[in-house]
Amino acid sequence: MSNAHKSPIQKSVTITPPAHPLSGAVSPPGSKSITNRALLLAGLARGTSRLTGALRSDDTRYMAEALRAMGVEVREPDPTTFVVTGTGRLLAPSAPLFLGNAGTATRFLTAAAALVDGTVVVDGDQHMRKRPIAPLVEALRALGVELSADTGCPPVTVTGTGRIPGRRVEIDAGLSSQYVSALLMAAAGAVPGDIESSEPLEIALAGDEIGARGYIDLTLSAMRAFGARVEQVSSSVWHVWPTGYTAADVRIEPDASAATYLWAMEKLTGGRIDLGVPTAEFSQPDARAHDVIAQFPHLPAVIDGSQMQDAVPTLAVLAAFNETPVRFTGIANLRVKECDRVRALSLGLTNIRAGLAAEEGDDLLVASDPGLAGQTLPAEIDTFADHRIAMSFALAGLKIGGIAILDPDCVGKTYPDYWDALASLGVDMTVRSA
Repeated sequence: MSNAHKSPIQKSVTITPPAHPLSGAVSPPGSKSITNRALLLAGLARGTSRLTGALRSDDTRYMAEALRAMGVEVREPDPTTFVVTGTGRLLAPSAPLFLGNAGTATRFLTAAAALVDGTVVVDGDQHMRKRPIAPLVEALRALGVELSADTGCPPVTVTGTGRIPGRRVEIDAGLSSQYVSALLMAAAGAVPGDIESSEPLEIALAGDEIGARGYIDLTLSAMRAFGARVEQVSSSVWHVWPTGYTAADVRIEPDASAATYLWAMEKLTGGRIDLGVPTAEFSQPDARAHDVIAQFPHLPAVIDGSQMQDAVPTLAVLAAFNETPVRFTGIANLRVKECDRVRALSLGLTNIRAGLAAEEGDDLLVASDPGLAGQTLPAEIDTFADHRIAMSFALAGLKIGGIAILDPDCVGKTYPDYWDALASLGVDMTVRSA
């Protein structure tokens, strides 16, 4: 990838490869996935909920601000706690909800807006306006909810009636499991007595494909913590009763996606990093990447990333130093994340060394070259404003001199303290300000 288009004053972080193993203690931030689920459910609940160990980042800030705009009190007494007080109802906001590039907040609030008696506009930044939401819109429309999304992406205008009229829906979740999670959480949010039927809403997959199925388990667990009655009838059918939600105190577990960078740092440098939580205690899908990372430098020849999608950037950069090539499959959904991650990974790796990566359909092939370690190969990595591209390519900078990460502040989306964590482990970095 040519660097000719890069601004000479764009902010960057250039990493100096450490001459020592990275060892120490680093506590990953709270899980983004669980924090945003818990925030929404606490906002839908009647009473006061306390969420501890929570993530405070761009994505959770957008969710918290949106809830405030809909009449929910959200206090932040310390850096890892939200105290949420709701009435059991969300109110129509006075202005569109701006959610940046937060996919969870955008998908979840689009469905929850059906429970508002009034009009809600769900919008985001230029990147979010390219991320598909049509399958969720079509499912809500099939349930009788009035809404529109002219481009199939945000903005979405929802005219809610305070309830979800229909009792059964099929949804295509091939692009994202977040569509299913959004429907599940909204379905239980109806206040008892405000609906015509106490029968459950049946949510069924249209086809067998679903992105990162493990996140559905996170959703069900969070719903039950707030008093929902939900039953998984089969691998593709769920029944959700309109019980409303009850306030609860919830402890948020650390973010497994963030942990993957720390696990990879250990393997790349021969160090030992104490995350403060046993790997077995993670319930998030990306935790399964730990067993794959443990095999480095003998990673599998083929890695199916479909059920640990946010770990793929970590694994792809790690694969650059593997003994043998690695093909990543099941990652088509990465093309509709914060950026086209398949493309961004291919471009970034190729920018480090020609031929290091290639796209074959929706697969990513990493050629692998252990000899890269110890070389100086100046390369500017375009992060495409994607936090996971920035954090994963920082791993390359631990072994190769001259790796400069552009737009490093984009890590604020989910891990604002990432660069501080590297510094705490003894990694030297040079910051060029914009």
